[in-house]
Amino acid sequence: MAKLLIVVGLVLVAAGIAAQLGFPFGRLPGDFAFRRGNSTVYLPLTTSLLASVVLSVVFMFFRR
Repeated sequence: MAKLLIVVGLVLVAAGIAAQLGFPFGRLPGDFAFRRGNSTVYLPLTTSLLASVVLSVVFMFFRR
């Protein structure tokens, strides 16, 4: 459990640093936003795939 909390903390710190440096989370190519009238539907496809790959690599690294 302690390793998991450390990993989650490191991932959050890395995401915070990337956001401060201007990485466009949620505005990557492949993230879709549909606006019609007063409603907006947002599909963060590329951001979700990127987060999945990064978390898979991090957890694979700490599992060994």
